[in-house]
Amino acid sequence: MSQREQWSSKIGFILAAAGSAIGLGAIWKFPYIAGQNGGGAFFLIFILFTLLLGLPLLLAEFSIGRTSGSNAVDSYRKIAPGTRWHWVGILGMITSFILLSFYSVIGGWIVVYLFKAITGQLNDLSSDQYAEVFGATISNPVTSVFVQFLFILMTIIVVAKGVQKGIELASKIMMPALFILFILLVIRAVTLDNAMDGITFLLQPDFSKVTSQTILEAMGQSFFTLSVGVSVMVTYSSYLPKTQSLPRSAISIVAMNIFIVLLAGLAIFPAVFAFDLEPGAGPVLLFNVLPTVFSQLPFGMFFFIAFLVLFLFAALTSAFSMLEIIVSVISKGEPEKRKKWSWIIGLAIFVFGIPSALSFGILGDITLFGKTIFDLADFAVSNVLLPIGALLIALFVPMKMKKTALYEELKHGSGLKRGLFETWFFLIRYVAPFLIVIVMLDVLGLF
Repeated sequence: MSQREQWSSKIGFILAAAGSAIGLGAIWKFPYIAGQNGGGAFFLIFILFTLLLGLPLLLAEFSIGRTSGSNAVDSYRKIAPGTRWHWVGILGMITSFILLSFYSVIGGWIVVYLFKAITGQLNDLSSDQYAEVFGATISNPVTSVFVQFLFILMTIIVVAKGVQKGIELASKIMMPALFILFILLVIRAVTLDNAMDGITFLLQPDFSKVTSQTILEAMGQSFFTLSVGVSVMVTYSSYLPKTQSLPRSAISIVAMNIFIVLLAGLAIFPAVFAFDLEPGAGPVLLFNVLPTVFSQLPFGMFFFIAFLVLFLFAALTSAFSMLEIIVSVISKGEPEKRKKWSWIIGLAIFVFGIPSALSFGILGDITLFGKTIFDLADFAVSNVLLPIGALLIALFVPMKMKKTALYEELKHGSGLKRGLFETWFFLIRYVAPFLIVIVMLDVLGLF
């Protein structure tokens, strides 16, 4: 059997893991959720929950992965042999399969919008015309399925190359490029007339707008933007050597995630307010509202293309991790099997996702529980499977991993102080499960 791969460098792992976390949740979902929930107060509450919930869960997954040095299923088997805890890893595989099947649909939209922007098809349109273009694009069955396939194809090609030559190399290129492009967009956005209104909206908390729903939305958003709950980070951390500090890596990834969310807000809200548009426009914010904004700026299409490129980078780095968790389990960490299984699983995900791609057009009338196929897949992952996975991980670590062994694992390469460890252990044992249950009850309408 070939030796199991490892990350070639600390920065390679951090960028790959950050790329997994920094995806559509941070760039696509956060701006419109924040826009619908008052901006600044939502952002502040989101940061608090990211630190109280997201960070402890991220570190919990890291602990499981590096302790075992195995894939997402065998990790649980090694730590808790003779039990059924390995089903947490299987649940993560199922969740990732479904998630990538509809996530690739949105990735496909980015691809086709990038093509339309580069070829000049989005130049000089009105706001209503942009809405028409978006509607026509996502309802066209051939276009929707073809661009979904292109997105999956890019994901397969990178994952098939392996941890170092595929995921790590791509992340080392894409993540710095994402930061640079974002900073350029922010500089352009904050220099617009009336941009300060958008900055104030994002950074000045107005607690009079805070409701119980705002708090729960912020809690859920912090939870879903860190790739926790599907054992992706169990998989990624299993490739780590003992010399690397897990706490520092987790803090770096959380900090990068918060920073990207901040940049997303600073790139979008000043522009939205400068042109007197609606910040709470919803999921279509990036595809309808932003083209309208950029079209009214000098060199606007150049900046919109740059935004779409970084949007695509963020979506792809997250997609890599979703495919990797499944490939790593089925290929058993053997590099010679990786390529074959990357193609088989990737194409299976594509086929499974075709109904989601068609649910905005010819399958739009097909509903279950009042939801389209796409919406049902999104609901099942975001509101059921992810919270269950995160809850099980939060229960598994304190129940099945010895506290002294956990402390030693987290101390490797970090010199973690006992007091900080006890704080983390308290959060993962008591606070995280409580908050996750609250989120689950809320999203299921039982709270």
